[in-house]
Amino acid sequence: MNVLTIPYPNEILSALQQNQAEFESKARLLLAIKLYEQGQLTTGLAAKIAGIPRVTFILLLGSYGLSPFGETAEELEEELAHARAACRG
Repeated sequence: MNVLTIPYPNEILSALQQNQAEFESKARLLLAIKLYEQGQLTTGLAAKIAGIPRVTFILLLGSYGLSPFGETAEELEEELAHARAACRG
């Protein structure tokens, strides 16, 4: 496994009131979420970057306003309405 090292000043830890492990864990999660949001990674690969199980990553997406289906709530509602109309025939 490759390791990414990003230097950062200690003042960041103080400003965010986090220890090194908390900051680095959050940074990995945010990187993974952004790459997923941009469509560059699947939920499985993004979860690996974040260092968490895929199911946990999928559940966390909602906290950041993202859907594991890659669609907004409005788009999902619209698709559901189309599916219901098609079933009614």
